[in-house]
Amino acid sequence: MTSSSGAVRRIAYLGPDGSFASEAARRASHKPASLQPMPTVVDVVDAVRAGACDWGVVPMENSVEGSVNVTLDELAFGGAGVYIRAEITMPVTMNLLGRDDADLTDIVVVRSHSHALAQSRGWLAANLPQARQEAVTSTAEAARQVGADRTLAAIGTTAAASRFGLSITAADIGDHSDTATRFVVLGDHFAAATGADKTSMVVFFGNDRPGQLVQVLNEFAMRSINLTKIESRPTKKQLGEYCIFIDCVGHICEPRVGEALRSVHRHVAELRVLGSYARSGGHTETTTSSDSAVAYAESDDWYARILQHADDGG
Repeated sequence: MTSSSGAVRRIAYLGPDGSFASEAARRASHKPASLQPMPTVVDVVDAVRAGACDWGVVPMENSVEGSVNVTLDELAFGGAGVYIRAEITMPVTMNLLGRDDADLTDIVVVRSHSHALAQSRGWLAANLPQARQEAVTSTAEAARQVGADRTLAAIGTTAAASRFGLSITAADIGDHSDTATRFVVLGDHFAAATGADKTSMVVFFGNDRPGQLVQVLNEFAMRSINLTKIESRPTKKQLGEYCIFIDCVGHICEPRVGEALRSVHRHVAELRVLGSYARSGGHTETTTSSDSAVAYAESDDWYARILQHADDGG
C-alpha cells in the first residue's frame, strides 16, 4: 500500500529478514512497500511513534505460549500515538536449522526466540539434551548467528534457512500441532470499521475497591458485547497492582461499543484504547435486533425527538 502522500509505505518489523514477522509484514501490504527490519519490538514501536515508519508489525500472541509481554508493555506503558490497525494470524512451523556439515551430535547451543524454544521444549529434551538453550530477539536473528559455527543451531523458518545458507537439520520439531502466532500491524490511526472487527484496550483501576472488575465486565455484558480476551499484567508500580487487557468484538465507532467504553471510562482511573481493527479470519458478529447498530441509531433518534419537548428552563 502507499501512504496518503502517495509515497511507498514504510513498514517496520521485528527482523531480520527471514523471521515470522517478516512474512507477516509482507502480508500486511497488498501493494509494494518498503520493509524495514528492526532489532527489537521496542524499536519497531518507536519507529512508528516517531513517524520514521508508517506501519509496524510485531508479534502479539502465540497459541501455545500466550501473549508476547514486551509488545503488551509497549502498547500499555509507551507513549501515545500508536494503535493496532490490523491483525495477521500465521501458522508457525518450527525447524531446527544448522550448517550443512553438522549433525545433532555436533550441536552444543540452540538459539531462538523464547517462544520458539518453549514450543520445542519436548523435542529438544528428547533429541538434544546436551545442548544449551539461549533466547535471542527473533527466530531469524538466531539463524543469522549460526554463521559458520557447526556447534550452533537455530529454531526458525525455512525462509531463514534459505536467507542465511543453512540446512534444515530436523523439520517440524514443535511439541504441538496447528501452532499459530498473531501479529498486529501498528499505525498512527485506527482502521475503518469492516463489520467484523475487534477493539483492544487496557484498563488501569487506580485505587483498589471491591467489584471493580465485575463493574467493568458488566458494561460489556449488558450490551451483549462478547469479550475474546481478558489478561492481567503488572503495572510495574508496586507488587500486586495489575492492569487488565481486554479484547471485545466490535468497532469503537459502533454505538454499543462506544457506549460501553464511555461507561467503563467513568469507572476506572484510565482506559487506554489500543486499537479497533478487522478480526483475522473473522466473521460478522450476530447480534439480536435490540443490540444492532440500527437499533442504537433509532434509539438515539427517538431520544433526540423526546428532548425537543423538554422545557429549557427559560
